[in-house]
Amino acid sequence: MQRDWLRQLALVALLLAPPFTGYAQDGKKDYDLKPVTQERLLKSTADPSDWLMYGGNYQSWRFSPLKDINRQNVKKLTPAWVFQTGIPGQLEASPVVADGILYLTTSYNHLFALDAVTGEPLWKYDHPQPDDLRVCCGPTNRGVAIADDKVFMATLDARLVALDRKTGAVVWNTKIDEYTNGYSSTVAPLVIKDKVIVGVAGGEYGVRGYLDAYDVKTGERKWRRYTTPGEGEKGVETWAGDSWKNGGGPTWITGSYDPEQDVLFWAAGNTSPDWNGDARAGDNLYTDSVLALNPDTGEIKWHFQFTPHDVWDYDGNTDLFLVNVQRSGKTVKALAQPNRNGFLYVIDRTTGKYLHGGQYVDRLNWAKGLDEGGRPIVNPQYIPQPEAKEFICPGAAGGKNSSYTAAYSPVTKLMYVPVIESCVQMKKATAIFIQGIPFWGGGWDKTDGDDQSSYGHLSAIDPTTGAIKWRHVEAYPLLGGTLTTGGGLVFTGTQEGYAMAFDDTTGAMLWKFQTGASVRGQPATYKVGGRQYIAIPSGGGGIVATVVGEPPLAGKGSALVVFALPK
Repeated sequence: MQRDWLRQLALVALLLAPPFTGYAQDGKKDYDLKPVTQERLLKSTADPSDWLMYGGNYQSWRFSPLKDINRQNVKKLTPAWVFQTGIPGQLEASPVVADGILYLTTSYNHLFALDAVTGEPLWKYDHPQPDDLRVCCGPTNRGVAIADDKVFMATLDARLVALDRKTGAVVWNTKIDEYTNGYSSTVAPLVIKDKVIVGVAGGEYGVRGYLDAYDVKTGERKWRRYTTPGEGEKGVETWAGDSWKNGGGPTWITGSYDPEQDVLFWAAGNTSPDWNGDARAGDNLYTDSVLALNPDTGEIKWHFQFTPHDVWDYDGNTDLFLVNVQRSGKTVKALAQPNRNGFLYVIDRTTGKYLHGGQYVDRLNWAKGLDEGGRPIVNPQYIPQPEAKEFICPGAAGGKNSSYTAAYSPVTKLMYVPVIESCVQMKKATAIFIQGIPFWGGGWDKTDGDDQSSYGHLSAIDPTTGAIKWRHVEAYPLLGGTLTTGGGLVFTGTQEGYAMAFDDTTGAMLWKFQTGASVRGQPATYKVGGRQYIAIPSGGGGIVATVVGEPPLAGKGSALVVFALPK
C-alpha cells in the first residue's frame, strides 16, 4: 500500500519542521485574488478548484468532483508539503482554499494563510486572548469563512473578526457576547448573501443559545435567533418555570443552506444542565433540534427535535446534509443527519416532516427505537441516576460525534459517517446555576465495561433506506472528518495517525499513510496549476481522547499534511 520509507519521511518532516515564526517576504508572489461573491459560493461544487467553505458547499456534502486522484492511482499519493503549526492542542479545522491561498485555523485562534502549492506562510493572525476563557472542551476552532476580500474567524472570547484576505490586516472586530458569562465561539462561520452567520458555544455554562447574522462589510449585527423561546413565545411551555433563561441550545457546528428555497438549516445543541433535567421539565425546545430559518431575518419556518428533554448530553449539533431521497416512488428534497444519539434521521426539508430513521451504531440502549413521528422511545432503565450503574450506549461523545464531519457523494448517493462506538456510565448530580461557572448537573463516571471496549468504524449509509452498504472497522473510535471525491474515493483519518482512502462503492482501503499525529481535522481537496491536492489536518489531544481512550499518537504536535500525485 505505502512504502515504509515514505511514511518515515512524512513523520520526520512533521516532527522536525520548525514552527512558523515569521512572514513571507512581501512581493515574493503575486496572487490574483478574485472577489468571493455569492455567485461564486453558489457554484462551489461546479468549480472545484477551490474549497470555499467548511462543508465544501452549501449542502454540506464535503464532496469535490475532482478526479485526477482516483481509485486507480491513489496508491501513488505522497506528501507534497507539510506545515507544522507550532500550536499545541487539537487541530480540528477544515482548510479553506481560494485563488491559490489556503487558510487554516488552529487552537487558540491562530490563523495562517499559506501558499496552497508550497505551504509557504504568507501571513499569520494571532487573536489576543484573555487569561480566563470559559471553554468546556478544549480551545479549538473549526475554520473560517470567506467573502469578497475578507476572511472571517469566530473566537474563543466570543468575537467575530474580519481580516483582509491578502494581508491579514484586521478590517473589523465585533463582540458577539461576554465571554465571562460562559459564551465562546468555535464554529466555522457561513456566509449567505451579505451576511456572516455564526453560532455560539457555552451549553456547559448554562448560556441561552442563539444564532447571529452580521453584515459582511461592517460587522454590524443584523439579527439574533435565540434557540430557547422567551416569555410569551411559542415553545416556552416546554420549559418548566423560567429554566429557558439558562437552558443551553448552543450552535457550534456550521449549518447548511438551500439556495433554491432560500432556507438556512442550523442545529441547536445540548440542554443545560446536561445530565439533570429535574428543574426543566418538558421537551425543552429548541435544544437538540434542527431549525429551518429565513436567512434574511432569522425567523423560524419549522423545527424538528431529535432528543426531547435531553439528559444524556447528546447535543444534535452534527452535519446537516441536504440531499434528495426516494419516497413512495417520488423524489423528496430532504435533510439527513446522523445524530450523536445513534439514530439517523431523514426529514422533508420543505415541511419539516419526519420521513424515516433508524439506528446506525452497533450499540444503542437508551431508547427502544423511534416512533412513527421520529420521537425516541426512551428506555427508563438508561436515564442517568445519582448512582451510575448502567453503561449507556452510545456514550455522550459517541455515535457520530459533532466535531468531526461526515460526507456525502452525489455519485454513489451514500453518506460516509465516522463513528465512535463507546458506552459510558452517566451520573446525575445537583445543578446550581452560577453565571460563568460549569452547569453540568452530573457527568461521566466510567467509560465502557470490561466487555465493551470502545472502537470505531467508517460506515457508508444510504439515506433513502438507512441501509449500511459497507463498513470499515478500526480499533480506536474515529475522530477524523471525511471527504468524498469524483475519483471514487473517501478520505478520512484515525487516532493512530493514519490518513486513509477508500473505494466509495466497495469500502476497500486503497491507500494509507502515517501522518505522525492523531487525525482530528476535516480533509479538503483543491486544484492549483493543474495539480490536485488532498489536505489533511493532523494533530490530536483534546478532551475526547480522555473519554474514548488514548491512542499512541494523541497529543503530538499539529500539522497540515498536503498530498499529491508525483509530478
